Amino acid sequence: MLSTKALYFVLDDTIGEGAEQTGCWKEKSSSNCERDGLLLSFCFVLKLNDLQSIHLGLFDQYFRITGTSAEQTIACLTRDSYTTHTFVQQLMGVLSLLERTPSPEPVELDFYTEFGKKNTGQMENYEIVHSSRVKFIYPSEEEVGDLTFMIAENVQELNLQTSNILLYVLAFQVESLENSLHSCKPPLQPKTLILTSYNMLLFEEDYVSYPLPEFAKEPPQRDKYQLTDTRRIRDLDRVLMGYQTYPQAITFVFDDVQNQDFIGNMMLDHFEHPLNACSADRINHCGTNNEVQWCLFVASPESRERLIALLARQWELLCSRELPVELTG
Repeated sequence: MLSTKALYFVLDDTIGEGAEQTGCWKEKSSSNCERDGLLLSFCFVLKLNDLQSIHLGLFDQYFRITGTSAEQTIACLTRDSYTTHTFVQQLMGVLSLLERTPSPEPVELDFYTEFGKKNTGQMENYEIVHSSRVKFIYPSEEEVGDLTFMIAENVQELNLQTSNILLYVLAFQVESLENSLHSCKPPLQPKTLILTSYNMLLFEEDYVSYPLPEFAKEPPQRDKYQLTDTRRIRDLDRVLMGYQTYPQAITFVFDDVQNQDFIGNMMLDHFEHPLNACSADRINHCGTNNEVQWCLFVASPESRERLIALLARQWELLCSRELPVELTG
């Protein structure tokens, strides 16, 4: 929530325990709220006068608000470029109403001071300095280039043009109920999905520590991107779109060619009797379903449609036929 004085972030009751440990989220008394039919448990308040910078994520999928200390740094994952853009425009309008003490200037301005004076409200090095002296920092070409190079290394592509990023989406990987209970993990795991010309990649991304805030004294202990899985688009067999449990859930079914024993298949005795085809040494390759499924929840309908459209186009270019999309009801 945004007002003319501060930014407010309200936590759900289910994650209140983590808020108690950090100490940055203040618990609100619910006596007055229950009377009005509204229950607020934890609320993080950042005064606009303490706001230092806003970092926009790739493809406007999220933004990070940075204050004067680590306790005043919070990342908001909108997972929707339109929502991020709307918030930034509203925030700029509210910041224009603030009255801040002007920065001291020398009485007599010489040529060098006047020449080096930095105007506000203009883009410079992917950074806009608002009239309120709040910085709006956008992703640079270097950041996109580093991500492209890292993708090329993970998929072992020497040509960076084949690893160009077509789509970047913040989504959730939906764990099956059985796996969720067995591993004690929540059913929704936040993931970053990247689509290139030939591959689909899933990452775990650190949205808070990067880029490094000005008050940071040492680099984070972990990298910004942690690759969890990668699959070739040509190995995609079909796409399942269901409307149960999670309305925007999409299941990508891949042929697990990465773990298939191709040497064993090539040594198949073609003159063997068909009844003896599934011998003891090939029992693991007969009657098994070598498939890998990615079940992803995309919060934004526009991102979901863009993902399916780009994936269908690339799959048709690689496989020379239309991508099978099935509705599971």
